[in-house]
Amino acid sequence: MNWVFLSSGTNSGRFNMETDLFLAGNCEPGKAVFRLYRWDPYCISLGANQDESIINYDETEKDKIDIVSRPTGGRAILHAEEITYSVIYPVNADTSARELYTNINFALKNGLAKYNKKLNGIGLETEQPDFSSLYKENSGAVCFTVSAKSELKFEGKKLVGSAQRKFKNSILQHGSILCDNYHTGITEYLNISLEEKAKLKSELTEKTIELKSILKQEINYELLSEALIVGFQEYFKIDNVQLA
Repeated sequence: MNWVFLSSGTNSGRFNMETDLFLAGNCEPGKAVFRLYRWDPYCISLGANQDESIINYDETEKDKIDIVSRPTGGRAILHAEEITYSVIYPVNADTSARELYTNINFALKNGLAKYNKKLNGIGLETEQPDFSSLYKENSGAVCFTVSAKSELKFEGKKLVGSAQRKFKNSILQHGSILCDNYHTGITEYLNISLEEKAKLKSELTEKTIELKSILKQEINYELLSEALIVGFQEYFKIDNVQLA
């Protein structure tokens, strides 16, 4: 497999999602893409089938928070102090979406440990929750309240949230690597009661963790990006690397 490593910098939510879709729709046999990007303005992304009525548009407009739909499933995420990754992988008869999901998370874990040795303590979730039941609860409107199987955690708390979609000729997987805690502020932009907002924010604070909280220092996004690329190269044993 030939790999392209693509650093897209900081862009709008629409640009970020349309780029992932474009890459997935134009995936070439034998050629995979690993892309890193950020968001400006900060943006709430909704899962592909999520009802947008959950969003309080008066509040998002006031704070200049962008809104976009993801091509993948899951629930709402406030993309702010994070680095986002995407992998576009060609489909063939031997491709297992589940195995790819797990292997990508192992590669991310490897890259994070390259950034700081303390992150060797990251582990993969071993259980798969009942999402159909969870989505019926108010907390089910937000992605980071629960970890899916193989997602990355540190000391029992979710650090990286990922989602995947299989297309005709490719698999798209993308996800958020939390660097600081602004993501917990998503509760301010949801059409739920004040009591429910307080409960949900508490739940997000209890169930998620960020790199800054773990390392007790500001995150150098450039060095983190470089470490993630090296982690992918090592894990997938990539010799033929193309940077874009």
